[in-house]
Amino acid sequence: MASASPVGGSAVHYARRMNELLVDRRDDGVVVLTLNRPDRRNAMTDGMTGQWRQTITDLRRDRDVRCVVVTGAGSAFCSGGDLSWLAERGVESVPDLRDRMLGFYRTWLAIADLEVPTIAAVNGAAVGAGLCFALSCDLVYAADEARLAVPFTSLGLHPGMAATYLLPRVAGVGVAREMLLTGRTMRGAEAASAGLVTRAFPRESLMAEVLEIASRTAANAPIATRLTKVALAGGGHADLDAALRWESLAQPVTMTSADMLEGLTAQRERRVPRFGNS
Repeated sequence: MASASPVGGSAVHYARRMNELLVDRRDDGVVVLTLNRPDRRNAMTDGMTGQWRQTITDLRRDRDVRCVVVTGAGSAFCSGGDLSWLAERGVESVPDLRDRMLGFYRTWLAIADLEVPTIAAVNGAAVGAGLCFALSCDLVYAADEARLAVPFTSLGLHPGMAATYLLPRVAGVGVAREMLLTGRTMRGAEAASAGLVTRAFPRESLMAEVLEIASRTAANAPIATRLTKVALAGGGHADLDAALRWESLAQPVTMTSADMLEGLTAQRERRVPRFGNS
């Protein structure tokens, strides 16, 4: 007798839900994470959130990872949090909702805590929490026509997923105010001009461009790359002296590494360096 689906639905439906996040580990050290609920425009469901939490935990321990790329399956990047449970409003108290939302935010924004560079390939609509999630990555590349919006107030909600921090930090207070207060949508090309995303590409070439960038990034020296990411965290150092004090320590760390010797040797021999995983 065949066993029933653990959630009571069909086996096909259960298999699909168990693959709401696809993980592709490439030989060059790049890991591609694909949000895989195209039928829901890759909304952050409970199932996807659980898989995301475990995947980030695994990546933190994986010393072979050099760069992480996240994108969406189908025509959208991410339509934001799955709000269907809000129809039952009134069931939970404010303190309970606060704990629930804080855990949700921290789970998805944990990508910012990875030591390796992270890249968002925004292939389509990035809305609300989905856009904030993308902005938490080190680099954000968008399709020219991708729609980017944070329409929280039009839904009767205060912004979440660190929107009031990420948008001003990335694109400035003026852009943040317009998007958060008016709900205006930006296309990818305009968002690149406004500094909201790093660069925009035609949709058909977006992933090829991003994977090329990720491959080049992954090929750099791991220690130097990770220390540089730390230096740039939160928009960089508070002032010139803070930068000099950090660099006068971090650069000597790399000066004593095997990576630096390999880099100098490769330059002298006019070849591509072969850095280790240290």
